[in-house]
Amino acid sequence: MNIKVLDTTLRDGEQTPGVSLTASEKFRIANQLDEIGIDYIEAGSAITSNGERESIKEITKQGFNAQILSFSRPLTVDIDYCLDCDVDAVNLVVPTSDLHIQDKLKTTRDELLKLSNNAIDYCKDHGLIVELSAEDASRSDVDFLKRVYADAIDHNVDRICVCDTVGILTPDNSYELFSKLNDLPVPIACHCHNDFGLAVANTLSALKGGVSEIHTTINGIGERAGNTSFEECVVSIDRLLPQFDTNIKINEIYDISKLVARLTGVYIQPNKAIVGENAFSHESGIHSDGIIKNSATYESITPELVGRKRKFVIGKHMGTKGLNNKLKELGMNVDEDQLHQICDNIKVLADKGKTVTDVDLQVIADNVLEVNHEDRISLDEVTIVSGNKVMPTASVKITVDGEQILNAGVGLGPVDAAINAIKSLDVFNDIDLIEYHVDAITGGTDAFIDVIIKLQKEDKVVSARGTEPDIINASVKAYIAGVNRLLRD
Repeated sequence: MNIKVLDTTLRDGEQTPGVSLTASEKFRIANQLDEIGIDYIEAGSAITSNGERESIKEITKQGFNAQILSFSRPLTVDIDYCLDCDVDAVNLVVPTSDLHIQDKLKTTRDELLKLSNNAIDYCKDHGLIVELSAEDASRSDVDFLKRVYADAIDHNVDRICVCDTVGILTPDNSYELFSKLNDLPVPIACHCHNDFGLAVANTLSALKGGVSEIHTTINGIGERAGNTSFEECVVSIDRLLPQFDTNIKINEIYDISKLVARLTGVYIQPNKAIVGENAFSHESGIHSDGIIKNSATYESITPELVGRKRKFVIGKHMGTKGLNNKLKELGMNVDEDQLHQICDNIKVLADKGKTVTDVDLQVIADNVLEVNHEDRISLDEVTIVSGNKVMPTASVKITVDGEQILNAGVGLGPVDAAINAIKSLDVFNDIDLIEYHVDAITGGTDAFIDVIIKLQKEDKVVSARGTEPDIINASVKAYIAGVNRLLRD
């Protein structure tokens, strides 16, 4: 059975506290949602603002394959704004629990029914596809809920949706509720929230109960604890529920996850399923050994399925098999005794609480192998001019292959200016800074600063660190250490 996916990242997802997307950002996300195979895109709520309406209009005029919806209350003013945005459909949201009807709307069940039916008629008279979403359906009287849906069907609604608005369903309750509704003669959708961490589980149970459409957000963002996670739900359907399928291009999931995280500023927890940084990372020696022999030993899916790559993490839990694999990635071949010495040295560092980077591993391995690299680049001097009315400017004196070079650069801040002054030289042209992370090791304004960066040259990625009381010196030290590592044969 083919399951339709309605993505509400641009509406419910944008209701995440602190998130506000520009029109261009919404368009970029909508464009990628369409490319990945989403069936229905809820582009926003047209009643919200002029800017919101302009964003929706920009999306509707693109001629996407996906059906474009706007959220709407059962009010003429909302529906008119939806029509003005030229959407294909509306997600008409009607509260159905007595709590919402009596305490929020201050009305009665009969008045609520009349409001819902009139709104559906108005939408249909103006050529809109209508999905009727029952807000707080999971706390509604089931008989009344069925009456709302039955009336809606009599008024030619196209689809209906059950909303677990405050996330109180359990997988068993979800299956039971949807099983009571699956005899209705229109497609049924489920919209789950993650207040108890059960949104994905409840959605999967709803599918077994008869649902043919699911509502999701990328990375599970949304109000409070968020919504049903798109990536977790879609991959679970693909791998765990063979009786169902979707139109989603699963190998593009990681790309859209990163895009949404970057544009919303809601970054992904490292241990998040499917898209978290650690989802396909292995440190444990037992796990690494198994993975190298057969990835299925400790991975239920391959990282390539969702557009990712596997990685082995350096740390005290790392075994010799994983370490040897990592050393080979860095172009180093060692014998058995050398491998065990390197592993022991890593554990000593890790036991002290130190994060062991690729550069640390290189130094440890070089010491064991008695190999001393002569760095091509060294820092002689860095000078910064900055202030609240001065564009941050940096001058650097560095030695490259024995030749001393003086250069300058500007930036958004003093660190940016210093790095720009260095990387504007020809030797740095094909090196990209792809990650920059800062930690204060101790408290106070005199704290030591630990800067960890990742640099990339073609398909080679290395990490490096600098620890200084001064963030600028720490950043420059880390950057040059990483570049020296990349420039070695």
